[in-house]
Amino acid sequence: MEIKILAPAKINLSLDVLGKRPDGYHEIATVMQTVDLYDTITLSDNDSGSVTVSCNYDGVPCDDSNICAKAAYRFFDYCRMEVKGVHIDIDKKIPTQAGLAGGSSDGAAVVLGLNRLFSAGLKPAEMHEICERVGADVPFCLAGGTKLATGIGTKLKKLPGFDCSDIVICKPETVSVSTAEAYTKVDALNPHPSYTDEMVKALYSRDMFLISTTIFNDFELALAIPEVTEIKKTMLDCKARGAGMSGSGSAVFAIFTSSRKAKKCYEALKESYKEVFLCKPVKDGCKVI
Repeated sequence: MEIKILAPAKINLSLDVLGKRPDGYHEIATVMQTVDLYDTITLSDNDSGSVTVSCNYDGVPCDDSNICAKAAYRFFDYCRMEVKGVHIDIDKKIPTQAGLAGGSSDGAAVVLGLNRLFSAGLKPAEMHEICERVGADVPFCLAGGTKLATGIGTKLKKLPGFDCSDIVICKPETVSVSTAEAYTKVDALNPHPSYTDEMVKALYSRDMFLISTTIFNDFELALAIPEVTEIKKTMLDCKARGAGMSGSGSAVFAIFTSSRKAKKCYEALKESYKEVFLCKPVKDGCKVI
């Protein structure tokens, strides 16, 4: 039997790092939004009694260190099943080390797909619990939409849907960010008022001016990546309503209320960057197709 799942990318409309916890994780407050840029995960069962992984994207590990394999083992452990033979193929479109949660979304897709593949009958809350054991962004990628995420990113609250016509995403080729390095730099920032609180208010007001002017990311501030600044300048020159870095970087997104302007921005960035995507916000997370 074979099952295919779409795993969406996410952007962070706001991201405040609130401090380091005793367990080494960081408390954050962030507003996340899924977009229609997808990896496709294909699960197929077999008689091998082991979990195997393949991927079309150079640099992605295809062993037990891959988040998809970790998600599969967490699934079998939670369900108190012996490990079943399953092959996980990742058709990757979401750039890696970009702050777009491509790996986390792939892991969430595996949990969703295995639930269907092995007729486990898990409820969304149970799959959320498994996803929490896999990684911080994984529960959000399972649920998707527009959410406030707090704690280490696993406590989710639904927010009013984010409504814009188009989103342009661009990742500079020469810059990939280590999350651990990013957190070290963000820990050195001075405290500031919560932009996430303001973004939540802006979303409830449905005021695009407030939303677009409240985009903020502590990692963007701490890392100060020149390529990010250059991409944002191009986006804003193309009349984006707002722009910012996603996650710990280095991908940059811009929001538009005009599809024509978004396409013009996409074409302008394609002249200099390989990984540029024209997307729309979506109201769901991983889904079986």
